[in-house]
Order: sequence, then structure tokens, then C-alpha cells
Amino acid sequence: MMEMLQYDFMRIALVMAVLIGLTAPAVGTFIVQRRLSLLGDGIGHIALTGIGLGLLTGSSPILGALVVSVLGAVAIEVVRARSRSGADVALALLFYGGLAGGVILTSAAGGGASSLQSYLFGSISSVSASDLYVVAGLAVAVLGIVALFGRELFLLCQDEEVARASGLPTRFLSILIAAVAAVTVVIAMRAIGLLLVSALMIVPVAAAQQLTRGFRSTMLLAMGVGVLSAVSGLAGSFQYDLPPGPSIVLLALAVFVVAVAGGAVLRRRRVPAGANSDVGAGSGADVSAGGKPSPSPGPGAVRAGGEAEAEVARG
Repeated sequence: MMEMLQYDFMRIALVMAVLIGLTAPAVGTFIVQRRLSLLGDGIGHIALTGIGLGLLTGSSPILGALVVSVLGAVAIEVVRARSRSGADVALALLFYGGLAGGVILTSAAGGGASSLQSYLFGSISSVSASDLYVVAGLAVAVLGIVALFGRELFLLCQDEEVARASGLPTRFLSILIAAVAAVTVVIAMRAIGLLLVSALMIVPVAAAQQLTRGFRSTMLLAMGVGVLSAVSGLAGSFQYDLPPGPSIVLLALAVFVVAVAGGAVLRRRRVPAGANSDVGAGSGADVSAGGKPSPSPGPGAVRAGGEAEAEVARG
């Protein structure tokens, strides 16, 4: 690890890995809760068109990907909300059109397969200081939005109808989630790659769900898993001369496997205690503060803790 820090480009890569490890799972928690786990993949396809435009016009590919990704994310959300029957087909057209357009524009700009591959699978060691400044600014913006609108986004992801009845601007919040996901894809594309970026948004959250029961605790643990996977994958890729993007994703998957095993052990330990406490109630349901039984969530579900539920009630 200390040997890695002797190189300037690796220090830049390490800072970027930490930023990605924090932002991707933070946004992914809302995406998973809303059952839009493949949204990152679709935005990644669309972002490739922005990269091609940036290369073709001689501007920054990151900025090009940012503009096109946000516009594509807004289009995805509008199509998803307005077209119930043909939403899947319309979204597929956007996804594959973005991928095909990106390849054509990259070829027209004179970029070869190597330049395209660096965006598809990541090349964190080639990140410059100027790239890091852009990524850091975007990461701060994403985490700020999550902190500012976290309560409203939580209620939207739990139940959109309840959020609408509560007077929340559900259309704006839905577009906000999609736009923030697009920014997160752009943040992580240089390190993880457009084809793998969705994994770091989803896998740490899935791992955290195995061990936690509250929404906030799930998000915090997922962010910890994301940072651990990103930093460890970067160190391993440097030590063993491996591509960093796939290394980070495989480590995150390994953590998920361990979390599944650990979650199974925790649930087995909770069952006897829960059974003893439910003898008087006559059922296996959890008893809420109001005295009414409520069914327990599945092992992989994200359930709001008492603090989060209180926040929703106040919202």
C-alpha cells in the first residue's frame, strides 16, 4: 500500500476510488429500494454517446457524458412514468441507441478500440488531476443532494402514492433520482467503466441488506462496503497488475457472498429470541409501538428503522 502511494497517479486514483466508493452506494440505495437496479446500466449505455460527442468536438468527454447522461436519465424517467405498456421497449431503444451512437461517434472522432475500452471497462490509473477536480465537485454535489432531499427521496422510494398524497413533488423527485444516478455513472466511469459502474451502485447495497434492517444503516454500511471494495480493488490491481475496474467489482461481489453467509447466521440467532418474545402474542409477527402486529420483512429487504419512520411521519 505504501509503495502505491509513492506515485502521483496512484494517489489521484486512490482519492477517486474513495469518492466513487461513497457516492455510488449512496445513490444505489435509493435505486435498489425503488426497484430500478438496471437504471445505471441503461445510463451507462447513453453516456457513451456523450463521450463520443466530446471526442468528436475536442471537448472534455467527461462533460459530454455528463450532459448526455442527465438528459437521457430525464428521458428515461419521463418515458417510464408516461408509458406503462411500452415503457420497456422505449427504454431499450434509448439504451441501445446510446450505445450504437457512442461507437459511431467515437469512430468518427478517430478514437480506436483502446480509447473506447478505457471508458467501457475503466482506466483509473490514467485519470489526471483536472479529471479528479471535476469528479470531486460532482461527488460533493451528489452527496449534498442525498443529504438535502434524503427524507423526501426515502418516502418516494417506499411508496410513491403515499408520497404524492403527502404533497411531495413526486415527478420532480423521480427526475432528481434519475439525474443523480446519471451524475454518479459519470463519476465512476473512469475507474469502473460504463459496463461495470452499475455493479458498484447495486452490489454494496445488496450486501448491506443482508446485515441491516434500517434504511439509513443500510446506506451507511453500503457506503463502507463501497469504499472498502474500491480501495482494496485498486491496491490489488496495482500489486498484481490487474485491471482495476473488474477487480473492484469482484471484491464487492466477494463481500456480498460473505454478507449473505453472515446474514444467515444473524437471522438464525434472532429466531429463538424472536420466538420467545412472540409467545405471548401468539404469532411470529413483530409488534409495533402501537400494539399492532406487523409482518417482518424478508432477509433482503430494506426496512426503515424507528428513526427513519419518524422522519417520514414528520415529512
